[in-house]
Amino acid sequence: MNIKWTDSLDIAIALDDKYPNIDPLTIRFTDLHAWVCELDDFNDDPDKSNEKILEAIQMAWIEEK
Repeated sequence: MNIKWTDSLDIAIALDDKYPNIDPLTIRFTDLHAWVCELDDFNDDPDKSNEKILEAIQMAWIEEK
């Protein structure tokens, strides 16, 4: 499965699986960006991210919790 920046729910699920003890509200966007890029299924240009996308991922992750 190839995850892109627009797949915020899939990213949130993958992050929650990889970091189950992390509170998404405590994550800086710079760290969130790095963690997303390190996901095994992530396959997108790291430079295509922006604050709006990272915020959508963070909100999806919060909802996933």
